[in-house]
Amino acid sequence: MSGILEGKRILVTGVLMESSIAFHVAKLAQEQGAEVILTAWPRPTLTERIAKKLPKPVKVIELDVTNDEHLARLEQLVRDELGGLDGVVHSIGFAPQDALGGNFLNTPFESVATAMHVSAFSLKSLTMACKPLFPAEGAAVVGLTFDAQFAWPQYDWMGPAKAALEATSRYLARDLGKENIRCNLVSAGPLGSMAAKSIPGFGELADTWNHRSMLEWDMSDPEPAGRGVVALLSDWFPKTTGEIVHVDGGLHAMGA
Repeated sequence: MSGILEGKRILVTGVLMESSIAFHVAKLAQEQGAEVILTAWPRPTLTERIAKKLPKPVKVIELDVTNDEHLARLEQLVRDELGGLDGVVHSIGFAPQDALGGNFLNTPFESVATAMHVSAFSLKSLTMACKPLFPAEGAAVVGLTFDAQFAWPQYDWMGPAKAALEATSRYLARDLGKENIRCNLVSAGPLGSMAAKSIPGFGELADTWNHRSMLEWDMSDPEPAGRGVVALLSDWFPKTTGEIVHVDGGLHAMGA
């Protein structure tokens, strides 16, 4: 029986550790029949080492999504390797330390601008860099967010950055829909990834899930979020775009 991504070519960003959602996306995508290519920044050698744990060998391309030269060369590098792309996974987020951990009111704009550029604007940059590689019948872009409807403890300027990411996804969905390019996000619950560990006091935020999640939430298991991303990359969501699919144990739907 063939997988739901059989014959698809997928670019995945953000594979930093085995605990990364992006690692599980790449692994599941390969298991479901896709050819996968990875991008990495700032340490491609780290990603290359982690990539050896994937079911099949993959090429790793150095890509800083804030670097116009890196974005400009991406098309040819991917074309040489895969010929084209059917899907892109945006798993990129960063905020300087002074933009996190309870410093919201004192964060300088330079740090906010960095968080916005890397975490939100890059969805547009990456999508447009990859767009020439998409076939005429369309493609799927899937990003990862952390529910921006709420103000979370310690999350500070990553919250507005994720809100900007969510809005960017909707506008991309609007402008690219005529070319059958779908753009959706998965809003995952908290996981013990490298991104999470960079947030001071993250345990306080994550503890909310122990008390309020409808389904039991396992912070050490990124696979459910990875499955959500793979499903949105597949042809099983042909008319879904501009959507945010919550893979968070149902917490987003809970009141008091």
